[in-house]
Amino acid sequence: MILKAIVEDQEYSLNVPEHVLAGCDDYCDKLDADMDAGWQMSREWVAQPNREQRCQIVADKLLTALEKENHKLGMLMAAYLLKRLPNVEAVELDIQGEIQNNTFRFRDTPAADTADTATAPVAQAAASAGAPTGLSRMQAMAQAGNDVTKVFKVGKAWRFSVYDHASGTWQDSPLMATEQEAERLRQAAFKERYEALIGAD
Repeated sequence: MILKAIVEDQEYSLNVPEHVLAGCDDYCDKLDADMDAGWQMSREWVAQPNREQRCQIVADKLLTALEKENHKLGMLMAAYLLKRLPNVEAVELDIQGEIQNNTFRFRDTPAADTADTATAPVAQAAASAGAPTGLSRMQAMAQAGNDVTKVFKVGKAWRFSVYDHASGTWQDSPLMATEQEAERLRQAAFKERYEALIGAD
C-alpha cells in the first residue's frame, strides 16, 4: 500500500509491502503501549491520546525518519498509519514540530448512512465492561468526559472515539457525513457511559 507523505512542497510516496503490513502488529501494539501512559504533544501533555492524536504522534516520528533517511523506521511508521487509519491516502507533516498540526487526507468513502449502523459499535463500546461503577454524579461526569472524545474531522467526515476499559483501547465510531450527526451520537454515547459509571439501570 502507498502512503503519501507531504513535507512543505515535497511529496514522498512510501510503498509499504503487504508482508510489512501483515507482520507489524506487535510493533504497532508496542507503539500504542508507549502512548498509553500519555504523551507530550508539543506544548500540551495529553494523558490519554485518542486514535487521531496517536497517529499525529506517529506522523511526527515519520517526519524524523524521513529527515534522517531512516527508511526502515519510516516504513514502520507508515505501516502504523495505514493500519490505524483505514482509507488514509496522505499525511501532511508539520516541519515546525507542532504535532497537532500533522493532518491526514483520506480517499473518498461513503459515510455511514443511517443512525442505526452508526450507533451499534458505539453502544457496544459504551457498555463499559471493566469501567469503574458506583461513582458520584460529578465523578461520573468527569470520567465520561475522559472516556468519550469530542467529535473530530476525518477527511470529509466526522467521528468520535469511546474508551473501552476492558481492552484498554479506543473504539472509533463509524464515519458520519455531518458534524451534527456525529455530535448527536456522541451525546448518546456520553449519556450511556455516564449512566454505566453511576450504576444506573
